Amino acid sequence: MTAILTGTGIWSGGLRFGPEDEACAAAAEAERLGYSAVWVPDPGGEDLFPRLAALLAATSTITVATGILNLWMHEPAVVGARYAELSAKHDGRLLLGIGVSHALIIDGTHPGEYRKPLAKMREYLEQLDAADPPVPVEHRVLAALGPKMLELSRDRAAGAHPYLVTPEHTANARAALGPDKLLAPEQKVILETDPTRAREIAREALRLYFGLPNYVNNWLRYGFTQEDVAAPGSDRLVDALVAWGTEETIAARVAEHRDAGADHVTIQALDGSERGMIALPTQDWARLASALLK
Repeated sequence: MTAILTGTGIWSGGLRFGPEDEACAAAAEAERLGYSAVWVPDPGGEDLFPRLAALLAATSTITVATGILNLWMHEPAVVGARYAELSAKHDGRLLLGIGVSHALIIDGTHPGEYRKPLAKMREYLEQLDAADPPVPVEHRVLAALGPKMLELSRDRAAGAHPYLVTPEHTANARAALGPDKLLAPEQKVILETDPTRAREIAREALRLYFGLPNYVNNWLRYGFTQEDVAAPGSDRLVDALVAWGTEETIAARVAEHRDAGADHVTIQALDGSERGMIALPTQDWARLASALLK
């Protein structure tokens, strides 16, 4: 199949958790600038469909994607119904990225249930297939880091949305998916040329992930050492995970992902502001558009 999504996207917690009017205006601006998708997270499972509906209503051509929908927090039948409703109303512009989240998060709401995440994902996909109406395989991608989840992305979804990865991971993911599945990695970026300040912003954004074994194990799989992955992370690790510098430097990292096999790269711009997760750095998106959307 032909990739269902190309170009460059925006991944933003602000689109999900910021004030709705600001988020909708920002999504419309991303569309105007020429980005092909906006991606929104779903870590805690609050009802995300009203926000998806608002973003779709505020735009006309851009894809709205979940990065990711936390499968523990959403009943498959409800997901199927809401997906069908929004997709029909907005010309199929909704893409469901689905993930198993992390034990640290899920144990807070589903104590003791986070077992065999790969089997849980298989079960969830079967339930989406059985929903009335079902969620089409071609409109769902999986959050995938390791080989087995990438294989499931190939076999039971349109492809994969790996988060917090390097171009080396993208190359291996492409090999695992084969040539015809969608590969849409996320890349964190910072428009800052001072190394000290850039790494300070990067480490603040990465702080949470050092406590999540899914990510730490993936970094170790790609040649980083225990010293690299010990919080707050070595410069080597930080620079590999977060592209910082000029527009051209960041564009070069995005190009590395494309050269490694990505169909679509979604950037998460970090601006170091006090707004943190709900920041909407539209000025950075505009600056980067000139380099990324040529």
